[in-house]
Order: sequence, then structure tokens, then C-alpha cells
Amino acid sequence: MMLKNAYFITGNAYAGKSTMIKLLAEKYGGILCGENWHDAWPERLDKDEFPGLCYTRDLVDWHDFIRRTPEEYLAWIEQVQKECEILELRMLPALCEEGRPVFVDTNIRTETLKRIADPGHVLVMLAEPEVSVRRFFEREDAEKQFLYRLIMEESDPAAAMENYRRGLALINSREKYDELLHSGFAVIKRDDSRSEKETLALVEEAFGLNSAGRGRC
Repeated sequence: MMLKNAYFITGNAYAGKSTMIKLLAEKYGGILCGENWHDAWPERLDKDEFPGLCYTRDLVDWHDFIRRTPEEYLAWIEQVQKECEILELRMLPALCEEGRPVFVDTNIRTETLKRIADPGHVLVMLAEPEVSVRRFFEREDAEKQFLYRLIMEESDPAAAMENYRRGLALINSREKYDELLHSGFAVIKRDDSRSEKETLALVEEAFGLNSAGRGRC
């Protein structure tokens, strides 16, 4: 399976992936597959096939989510990423058949992307691991602010926050950063001195896109 008109951005947290995917889709009239875009199928999931994704779907008390140990959180994230890859690979062919470019904030592993995508259609975006952890709750999106409120509702918010940040540190480890950095794909590192427009230009260059909306295929 080769998804020739799909453009993938992978990487770690707070690297700017979702922002760039949104800007690309707007500029080039493409299909937007933003952060957690596979949530479009939540009610179809079988909990035996997708236990990680169904954990949050069927969760009764969300405080249990933030009370897990860092190791439990990491194991769940890794399970969810595997399941998201399965869903993305099921959903993407139909989207690509529409003919428009498809811009994907992806969970698909780099080794899989090497098999299904043009090498010039994959970009790694990275933020320093400590930035990913420290600034995680600075985002205004509803999901992260919901988690922040849950943590603040705990009997010891400081301890709850420290526990959650230890989980984030495992997920955004230096080892995982280095694996992505040396994946063989183009890499753009977060630079707060660079404007959003300048970052977009770098992304377009990496993908071989131009203002006419055409890129390498």
C-alpha cells in the first residue's frame, strides 16, 4: 500500500505538528487529519481488538486516568499508538482516493511509514523532551485543560501533577527523541525564535510543496 497523496508529520509533544497540519490543509485545500483524527470511529471499536482506545471510551471516573503510575501511563500510550496505527491504515486509503492532498498528524511508526509513504512526504517535528513535559499544560485545547482540572481536583494536586509529569517524561524521553531524530526522514526542531510563517515555509520545503498546491508525488 502506497499512500502517494498523503503527507505525514510525526514527532513528539509540543513540536508544532497539529498547527502545521492545519495550516497546510487550509493553504492547499487538503483533507485535515489533525491530532486524534481517528476518534471519528470511537463507537465502532471492539474493546478486545482496541483495549487501549476503549479504555478512555468506557472510562467511568476520569480521575483514575490521571492516578495511574508513570509506567502504567507509558504502557497505555504505547498500546494506543499501536492501535491508532491500525485505524489510520484502515481509514487513509479512502481519504486518499478523494484526490486531494491528505495532511496527517500521525501515530504511524516510522518503520511503517517507510513502507507506505513517499520518503519526501514524511516529516519529523521535535521539541526538546523537557519542553514537551514542562509546557504540556500550556496548550489551550480542551483535552489538556480537562486533564489539568482533574489534577487540580486531587487531594494533593502537587503530588498528582508530579506523578503525571513523570509519565510525560517517560513518553517524551531522550531515547524516543533520538529514535525519531535518526529515523532517516527530514527533521524540523522547535525554535521559539522562529515565527509560525517561517516554520510553515520550512515544512513546505521539506514536503516539496508550492503555492500552487502541488508537491512531489
